[in-house]
Amino acid sequence: MMTTDLREQPSDATPREGRATPGSSSNASVLRDAAGLANAFTIDVEDYYHVSALASAIPRDTWDSRESRVSASTDRILAMLDERRIKGTFFVLGWVADRVPLLVKRIAGLGHEIACHGYSHQLIYRQTPEVFTEETRRSKTLLEDLTGSPVLGYRAASFSITPRSRWALDTLIDLGFAYDSSIFPVRHDRYGMPGAARKPGFVDAPSGRRIAEFPMSTAAFGPMRIPISGGGYFRLLPYWFIRNGLRGLNQREGLPFTFYLHPWEVDVDQPRVKVGFVSRFRHYTNLDKCEARLRRLLGEFRFTTMRKVLRTQGLLSI
Repeated sequence: MMTTDLREQPSDATPREGRATPGSSSNASVLRDAAGLANAFTIDVEDYYHVSALASAIPRDTWDSRESRVSASTDRILAMLDERRIKGTFFVLGWVADRVPLLVKRIAGLGHEIACHGYSHQLIYRQTPEVFTEETRRSKTLLEDLTGSPVLGYRAASFSITPRSRWALDTLIDLGFAYDSSIFPVRHDRYGMPGAARKPGFVDAPSGRRIAEFPMSTAAFGPMRIPISGGGYFRLLPYWFIRNGLRGLNQREGLPFTFYLHPWEVDVDQPRVKVGFVSRFRHYTNLDKCEARLRRLLGEFRFTTMRKVLRTQGLLSI
């Protein structure tokens, strides 16, 4: 069961950072001010051929033979963030870090937080605990060696920490992670933990130990939970619906949200892969609209790293 830390931070104890305006000389992310909360801006750094929805058509042993597009797409997102002086958290796939180490160094050098997205983008509940431990340790060590800084955060491939893979939380604690952002409190064919808390808090691992959790953001309509945190939902649902849902979290519920996207979602020229209708719909719909929507979102909300948001919420001390 997820439990939430109820400690509140003094309203005058949070450092202020600049508003997200082009050309501002200060960091555009704002931890907290009278106008609203700062939210966690996150990117899951992976290429189009790593996506679970395309796995049936792209065998893993063909990855190295495919054109790598992740650097160019990530650089486009980095430029958008730089325009507004926003810092974010980049959950980097170890496979990408192994092959494009300069990209990881570039992200870190610009002041963004580097976090872990596992190594091979396999669903956790299809891995053994031993394989998951080895891959996650490998990725965390690689990212720390590249950046010279501790990697505190983790996000599972396709949010695959579910009731049947909850054991992975103990592995994350054992490996020294301070927080997780893998739990999606919805029902879905590939992921989800219905009934999990919607706001950042502490989640209990099977051992009884706890780790800070920033769940993927949802809008509540009675008992229904509608995903509004980004990714495919950001492309498939109307922009006004996403915006109103996120504003509701900030203004009505007083909660920060997390937003996520993948570099391939701003890559309209990526190769088209022959897959079934559902996978094709999820992956390719509105790719041509995503960058413009992202630019609009960055101007309408305040963002910073996930680590800073969790510190502001009293869930991290480092």
